Amino acid sequence: MQDTALRKLDVVRDFVNTLDLEENKDEIATPAQLGAWLGGRGLTSEGSITAEEHRLAVETRETIRRLLLANNGGEAAPADLAELDRLADRAVLAPRFHAGGVRLEPATGGAVGALGLLLATVAEAMAEGTWMRLKACSEHSCMWAFFDRSKNRSGHWCSMRVCGNRAKARQFRERRRAEGSAG
Repeated sequence: MQDTALRKLDVVRDFVNTLDLEENKDEIATPAQLGAWLGGRGLTSEGSITAEEHRLAVETRETIRRLLLANNGGEAAPADLAELDRLADRAVLAPRFHAGGVRLEPATGGAVGALGLLLATVAEAMAEGTWMRLKACSEHSCMWAFFDRSKNRSGHWCSMRVCGNRAKARQFRERRRAEGSAG
């Protein structure tokens, strides 16, 4: 696995992880926080984010999270893929040719253009075959985005020590309960 290819997805992983479900903390809870987050990653230099752009960003984050859950053994919902298509259209993503190759880039700026840059990264990862390595933790109280670095792409949890242990303990308790009621 190429770590450099995965590093391109760091910003997508970080974007999904702006919402910590276990701690109930959202780094982009307001338009101002979203603007600071996007600006801090060089995705936009425009500081003012509208309420509509903020809503779109939150929806995009959760759509990507659902696709990362699909990377963890499910199937991508056509509605989620259509949602990304609509955002790509709105950002006017188009190929831009450079001396080193071609890259999808948004023709729009601001928050929509910044979200378009995230989608361009997703599209590039899909084309390179690295997208399936980015997953959301299958522990539904967590759903943290993580890179599956296992050889056979079988990782299910962001941390075996925490989320994996929770899931295995829950399965053990359920088996014991079922055995107890059967006997």
